[in-house]
Amino acid sequence: MELQIVKAEEEDLPQVAALAKEIWEEHFTPIIGEKQVAYMVEKFQSLTAMRRQTKTEGYRYYRFLKDGVLIGYTGVAVNPGDEERLFLSKLYIKKEERGQGFSSRAFDFLEDLCRKEGRRSIWLTVNKQNEIPLAVYRHRGFQITDSVVTDIGSEFVMDDYIMEKIISKTK
Repeated sequence: MELQIVKAEEEDLPQVAALAKEIWEEHFTPIIGEKQVAYMVEKFQSLTAMRRQTKTEGYRYYRFLKDGVLIGYTGVAVNPGDEERLFLSKLYIKKEERGQGFSSRAFDFLEDLCRKEGRRSIWLTVNKQNEIPLAVYRHRGFQITDSVVTDIGSEFVMDDYIMEKIISKTK
């Protein structure tokens, strides 16, 4: 199966936000609980959040399409003052589509994006209990560079590793 990765335009964001809610409720509820999932979806993955991120925070979203059907997405940004690194904020694939090599295709896309934009690395945060993605990131060459606990409001925290991968200038 071929995976198409296409930039999400404003009109695509409602569908991406709906998929975000579906994936988060399925994947993260066992890790952080229903209340924190609902809070984080609203704060970081809702249509309102995605619109704010794309309009004022420099985020770009890309849709993963299999046979024209949305099966996942990624969100990236470049933080002001840190232009050498691409922040991988989001990379999610529907449960039934995992394990088919789509995340590898997504990482190839992100690494190519880094090269095209002249960035030296990709960095991300990942929940310390999120074992399968941690293994995937390690397999793709990411290394843990720090450990952080971030207060996100409403008495919730994110207990994450910061991971980074240096991107070679050539493939």
